[in-house]
Amino acid sequence: MIEQYYPQNKNQEFKHVNIFIVDDDDIDTAALKRTFHKLKLLNPIYRAKDGMEALALLRAKEIPAPYIILLDLNMPRMNGLEFLEEIRADHELTHSVVFVLTTSKSDEDVLAAYREHVAGYLLKQRMDNEFMEVVGLLNHYWRIVELPE
Repeated sequence: MIEQYYPQNKNQEFKHVNIFIVDDDDIDTAALKRTFHKLKLLNPIYRAKDGMEALALLRAKEIPAPYIILLDLNMPRMNGLEFLEEIRADHELTHSVVFVLTTSKSDEDVLAAYREHVAGYLLKQRMDNEFMEVVGLLNHYWRIVELPE
């Protein structure tokens, strides 16, 4: 089942970009949604709880383009690095814009993620006021860049 969240105020103008959260942690996902709401970012938010579910949704075209994926690394069934390998090997999904959002500070994880061409590697430990800046950065990113349709 696809989990989808639309902020309350749909009248405010925004650049249409769908946010696809791939994270098994309900608390972190709720914090991320609250941050989007506080910053009045009105983009639709979709969620999958692991890499397998995310792949199924993307391959079924359940996540409308353009989209940005916010990816956790530590998940059951298929972790974030395995998910990255799969989408980069899939000619239909290889163009996906992915930001890693994780608790892992491991140099190995950082290097592995960038080897799979992530747009950025962000730490969840910053889920406080500094996290507002991280989400603000993402907002500026998708307003400025052209994303694949």
